Amino acid sequence: MLTHRLQNDNKDHSHTLELTAQERKKLRGRRMTLCGVELLLQLPREGPLIPGDLLLGENTSYRVLITAAIEDLLEVSASSTLQLMQASYHLGNRHVDLEVQETNLFLESDPVLKKMLLERGLFVKSIRKAFFPEGGAYAHAHSN
Repeated sequence: MLTHRLQNDNKDHSHTLELTAQERKKLRGRRMTLCGVELLLQLPREGPLIPGDLLLGENTSYRVLITAAIEDLLEVSASSTLQLMQASYHLGNRHVDLEVQETNLFLESDPVLKKMLLERGLFVKSIRKAFFPEGGAYAHAHSN
């Protein structure tokens, strides 16, 4: 059982736990390492796991490194900043997790949202990469 977290200390680990953005929010439950070891997380609710975090159990020699899984995403770009801001607004209005970069948005692959974005004149392509969505306005107040 893993009960402690060291933030951004990726030294000396015995196992690697690759998690999606959604899985990094869930601090309790069973998970499987890359090498097939089943783990039980019982972590304090201190915000989502961050790639580079080390998880520890009662036996602190057993260390598990958190990494970000590669996910199927949509990459959204636009011909203007305003158009990209409008897309952010419409996606946020639907409570869609978004990774916001200066000239692109990234969201989990979804055919309905892809169609909506294309109909709004945005450029959308399917990609695979690690996903780092914004925490949200109240992310500092609580987490799942």
